[in-house]
Amino acid sequence: MKNFKLLFFVLILTVQSCKTQTQKINGVSFVGSREIINKKHVDPVVTISANYAAVMPFGYIKNLKHPEVIYSTQWQWFGESRKGAKQYIDALRKAQIKIMLKPQIWVWQGEFTGLIEMHNEADWKTLETSYSKFILDYAALARETNAEIFCIGTELEKFIENRPVYWNHLIMEIKKIYKGKLTYAANWDEFKRAPFWDALDYIGIDAYFPVSESKTPTTAECLKGWEAHKATIKSLSDTYKKPVLFTEYGYRSVDYSGKEPWKSDRSMNKVNLEAQTNTTKALFETFWDEDWFAGGFVWKWFHNYESSGGKNDSRFTPQNKPAQALIKSYYESNK
Repeated sequence: MKNFKLLFFVLILTVQSCKTQTQKINGVSFVGSREIINKKHVDPVVTISANYAAVMPFGYIKNLKHPEVIYSTQWQWFGESRKGAKQYIDALRKAQIKIMLKPQIWVWQGEFTGLIEMHNEADWKTLETSYSKFILDYAALARETNAEIFCIGTELEKFIENRPVYWNHLIMEIKKIYKGKLTYAANWDEFKRAPFWDALDYIGIDAYFPVSESKTPTTAECLKGWEAHKATIKSLSDTYKKPVLFTEYGYRSVDYSGKEPWKSDRSMNKVNLEAQTNTTKALFETFWDEDWFAGGFVWKWFHNYESSGGKNDSRFTPQNKPAQALIKSYYESNK
C-alpha cells in the first residue's frame, strides 16, 4: 500500500510538472523609449495578464553593406541601450514579469535586416567580430539579470545563409556565458531554412504570415488562411522536437491587415479595428491550445500606455483598442 501511495504521489508531481512546462508564454514586445520606466508603465502589462515581456535593446548598422554594429551610444534612447535594458528588466521583474532579452539590429533608413550581406570576406569577418561583441555583451546581461529567454538575433537571413559556420560557433560561445533558454527570431518566410534549430530551445518565428486577401478579413477566412502555414510550422516542430515560439506576432488596425502583415508602410493609414481584432482572434484560435506551441509576444507595447494606440491609431499596437481586450481574455485563460 505504501508503494502504491508513493507511485501515486510521483504521478501527481509528474502531471504538475508537465503543466508547468506547458504554461503559455503570454508576452508583450516592450518598446524601448527615452525614459526610465516605473510601476506606472508596467502596471498595464500586468493588467492584460501578460507573464512575459521582450526587452529589445538595439544595435545600429549604417547600411546593408556596412560591417560595423554600433550600440549603447550616448545618442541612443535610454531603453534601447544596455543600461536601459537592465533598468527595464529590473522594473518588469518587480511585477513578476518574466523576460526575453531580444537585442536587435536596426539599419538606417529602416532597410530590412534580412538583406544584410557583405561584399567581401574581410567585411564578413568584420561584421562577425562586431556582431559577436554586440550579442555576447547582451548574453552577459541576460545572465546578470537571469532572463528566462535570450534571443540571439532577429530576421538576419542573408547573414545566416552566408555564414552558417560562424552562427554555430556563436551559439556555442553564447552558451558559455548564458545558461537559460535560447531562441532566434526568424522571419515568417525564413524559419524553414534556419540551420541551427537543433542547438536552440525554441523555434522562434516572427509570425507575419499572410492569411487573408480581404479588406476586413473575417476570423473564419483567417482560420482557413492559417491551415497550410500551421501544417508547415508543426512539421518543423516535430522534426526538431522543439516548441514553437512566436517571437513577434500581431496585426495593424488597417484595411487588408491579413494580406501582408509585415508591412509598416505609413501610407497604409485607413483605420480598421475590426480587421485587427479578427486576424488576432484567428491566430489565437489556431495556436494557443496546441501543446507544441509555447506562446508569443504581441507587437508592440509602449510604456506610455494612456497615450498609445486608441481608436484612431492604424499601427500595430493593440493598446486601447478592441484587440487589447481580446488578448487579455486569451492570456487570462492560458496562464
